[in-house]
Amino acid sequence: MMTTLEAWYMDTSSDGDQRSPHRLDPNQPVSLDELEKIGVSHWKLNPDLYENDPELERIRKEHGYSYSDVITIQKDTLPNYEEKLKMFFEEHLHLDDEIRYILDGRAYFDVRSVGDRWIRIAMRKGDLITLPAGIYHRFTLDDTNYTKAMRLFVGEPVWKAYNRPADDFEKRQKYLATIQCV
Repeated sequence: MMTTLEAWYMDTSSDGDQRSPHRLDPNQPVSLDELEKIGVSHWKLNPDLYENDPELERIRKEHGYSYSDVITIQKDTLPNYEEKLKMFFEEHLHLDDEIRYILDGRAYFDVRSVGDRWIRIAMRKGDLITLPAGIYHRFTLDDTNYTKAMRLFVGEPVWKAYNRPADDFEKRQKYLATIQCV
């Protein structure tokens, strides 16, 4: 399926609202090929079919995503909304892949490039993304302040995040070796 995923190197010169696009002027887009080089995978699916989507089932089976749940992130539905958004936006890594499927709304994932620059990935309804274990990243909503996402896991869900610096973890070292950055 054709993709419309948009990503770019971020302008980090200001401390403005984390929910703003933070594009450089001129914009410096990042291609899907560049994202794949750092281990980020993307699929475009039909979220209106997510409960019975054969393509989602194929991806889940192929990658072993056996557990899933759905979370709605907006002020009225997420307890401790502001605290959670701040926590999601702290730079961190996980020891397992992070898999998210946007069922509605919009959000951003920021990931570190090989050169340690921030890349902002605009997630929209229908985007499914996998961030590899060991990649530094963070998450935030955009200015709509709403997203509904499916969280997928291999096996039981693991929620533990390790804030940067976390370079001594074996998963981080394996990740760096995978992208030939060591």
